[in-house]
Amino acid sequence: MASTTRPAPTVGFDLDMTLIDSRPGIRACYLALTERTGTYVDADLAVTRLGPPLEEELAHWFPAEEIAATADLYREMYPAYAVAATPALPGAREAIAAVREAGGRAIVVTAKYEPNAKLHLAHLGMEPDAVIGGLWAEQKAVALREHGADVYVGDHTGDVRGARTAGAHAVAVASGPCGAEELRAAGADVVLADLTEFPEWLAGYRDGDGDAEGLDAARA
Repeated sequence: MASTTRPAPTVGFDLDMTLIDSRPGIRACYLALTERTGTYVDADLAVTRLGPPLEEELAHWFPAEEIAATADLYREMYPAYAVAATPALPGAREAIAAVREAGGRAIVVTAKYEPNAKLHLAHLGMEPDAVIGGLWAEQKAVALREHGADVYVGDHTGDVRGARTAGAHAVAVASGPCGAEELRAAGADVVLADLTEFPEWLAGYRDGDGDAEGLDAARA
C-alpha cells in the first residue's frame, strides 16, 4: 500500500495568545501608557480583544490624529514593560519542536511589531526559522505563501482568514479571545484546545488524517 505520509511541513504560528500569553505584559504597557499620556486606556478590557493591530485598539481611546504617534510611543515603551512579564503558553515550545522533529520549518507570522515579537521569542528561548511581523488577518497570507506554509496555527478568526487566504490548513487554538464555535464558524479546518494537543494532531496530519479523532473539537 502506498504511503500517505505528507512531506515535511512548513508551519506558521501566530504569536499573541497562540505561543505566548501576552496579556500581563500588554496590560502593564497600557497602564504605563495611561500614566505617560494622561489618556485613560482600560487595560483590562484591551487585553480581552488581542489580535488586531495596535492602532485598532488605540482608536478606542485616542483621537485619530494622535494614534500614529501614540503607537510609536507604545512600541518604544513595550520592551521595558511587556517582555519579561509575558510567559509562553502551555505546549508552545513542544509545538515548535514537533515541527522540527518532523523535518519541517516553524515560522511566526504576527500582527505585532516585528522587533518586539523577536524580543519575546528570544526571552523565552524559542527559535523559529523566521519571524514576520506587522501582518494581520488576510495580510498574513503574503508571508505564509512566501515561506510555503502548509499549516497556519492561530487563536483568532483573523488567523483563520489568513490561513485560508494563503491556501494553508487552518488550525485554530481556543487559547485566545475567540471561542471554539467562533473559530469553527470562521472556517478553521481543525480546532484544538491549546498547543498541548498540536504534536499529536501534527502526527495525524502527516499520516493523512488532518482531523485526528479526539483532537478536532468541531468533529468530536
